[in-house]
Amino acid sequence: MRWRTVLLTTGLVLGLSSAPASAAEPVIVDSTKHGGRTVAFTFDDGPNPADTPRLLEVLRRHHVKAVFCLWGDYVEANPQLVRKIVAGGHILCNHSMHHDNMGEWTPEQIEADLRQTSAAIHRAAPGVPIRYFRAPYGSWGQSPQVAAKLGMTSLGWKLAIGDWEPPGVDELVRRVKDGLTDGAVVLMHDGPNERGQTVDAVARLIPELRAEGWRFDRPARR
Repeated sequence: MRWRTVLLTTGLVLGLSSAPASAAEPVIVDSTKHGGRTVAFTFDDGPNPADTPRLLEVLRRHHVKAVFCLWGDYVEANPQLVRKIVAGGHILCNHSMHHDNMGEWTPEQIEADLRQTSAAIHRAAPGVPIRYFRAPYGSWGQSPQVAAKLGMTSLGWKLAIGDWEPPGVDELVRRVKDGLTDGAVVLMHDGPNERGQTVDAVARLIPELRAEGWRFDRPARR
């Protein structure tokens, strides 16, 4: 799919903090707050009325908090789902207004987009903190610096499981369990298209990972 070609071109595991940042350069966080045998689930490109409510119910039933990286167009179309995400105690992330590739954008263009997206989120859920920003396609450009200026930590990932082209629930579960490392932020999707396989995989993964000694955490912040 066109909108994912930049995100992953090889493999399933993608680390985004390969080089140390200078003191003035914002860090792209891809690890959990507490480290060790912990994992943070993050969901991109929603909210999606077909699958986000069922995902929220799975997370509620298992007492897991996740990060939802919200696409502004779908926020405006489904403000009630943003409120449900907030009511569930989950963390919000700005994922841009139209899911454009910002890699070559100027800081002024990036800031205008991030402000527009955050404004849309706040119209749906006034006053809620937006703690993170995630660049569409993982094409960061100058967006980490702009996000930091706006009070948001740039959120990367250590494991992306390719659920935008659903390979089956069993395969999604296998990809997570085979690719998981200590303190990993995992990238999955609750939108924009049908994501039933992801929801079913999450419903299986949470109890299985807990049985193996994994704890669910939130991403670190910088």
